[in-house]
Amino acid sequence: MSKRIIIFGAGGHAKTVVDTVEKEGIYEIAGLLDQHLSAGEQVYGCTVLGSDDWLEAHADTIDGAIVAIGDNWTRGLVVQSLKRRFPALPFATAVHPSAQIARGARIGAGSVIMAGAVVNSDAIIGEHGILYPGTSVDHDSRVGSFVSFAPRCATGGNVTIGDYTAVAIGAVLIHGRTIGEHCVIGAGATVVSDVPPHTVAYGTPARVIRSRASGDRYL
Repeated sequence: MSKRIIIFGAGGHAKTVVDTVEKEGIYEIAGLLDQHLSAGEQVYGCTVLGSDDWLEAHADTIDGAIVAIGDNWTRGLVVQSLKRRFPALPFATAVHPSAQIARGARIGAGSVIMAGAVVNSDAIIGEHGILYPGTSVDHDSRVGSFVSFAPRCATGGNVTIGDYTAVAIGAVLIHGRTIGEHCVIGAGATVVSDVPPHTVAYGTPARVIRSRASGDRYL
């Protein structure tokens, strides 16, 4: 019997998570929770059951959850709220069957690895991360929690990325670089030197453009 999970969120990012979960075939999606949609609405055949409060009465029927919110900071706030309200609720991990997870690689709870992504040997992806299609994280890299990679990003080996950092579409990080927490790496950037925390960097080669505060929007 499949384990039943709830997906928090019903927007564009949630659609990609629903597809990944369904293709993997490990979990049954009990429904979606979203405060912005009315109960009964459908997203890819999944029913919106209500807001977070739905879990108050149904937590004993659910085996896990995935927070399907694309913004890293907002996803973190929702996860923290759920941990406080439902401390026994586990977070599920979803890996698309076309993704490649190498020997020794580790994927943290709540993370979603989408179609065609690669996590190479002994790389570590933290909790509640997102690897969009075509992303490649190479060997021995260390990726923090609440980190997102847009499509077609790539890192070399031994790259370190801090919590809540967003790597935009098509960015490339060369071997051995360190990216701090709460950074944004711009689309198409080529990162050849370390990037300090709380900064926005882009260009080829990438350079720091400005600072940013935790929670600043980047999408």
